[in-house]
Amino acid sequence: QVQLAESGGGLVQTGGSLRLTCTATGVVVFSAKCMAWFRQAPGEEREMVASLGTEGPATYASSVKGRFTISREIVYFNLFLQMDNLKPEDSGIYYCARYSDSACNSSPTYWGQGTQVTVSS
Repeated sequence: QVQLAESGGGLVQTGGSLRLTCTATGVVVFSAKCMAWFRQAPGEEREMVASLGTEGPATYASSVKGRFTISREIVYFNLFLQMDNLKPEDSGIYYCARYSDSACNSSPTYWGQGTQVTVSS
């Protein structure tokens, strides 16, 4: 089955940067499906941060637009999230997600376990 694993989370000060990586296994034609990053803060619903279908451009939540960049490397089936100028409100658990739709027209089918991002003041 498809398995997703995130890495790259950690503790960073306000204004700093982190680069998250999602590695997929058990996937055939990784690049043919929509991939996305979600995040969830304590007591809040999980929200989509950025998504990337098989046809660009990428989409972003308004709160992160201009600061986060989603990309993928098809050779090794990796998904990335470059996060710059981080703010305390960006803190939360970040999840990699894979859809069964190349155009991101459905809810994600697979989720990673998440990686913690904490931005201190």
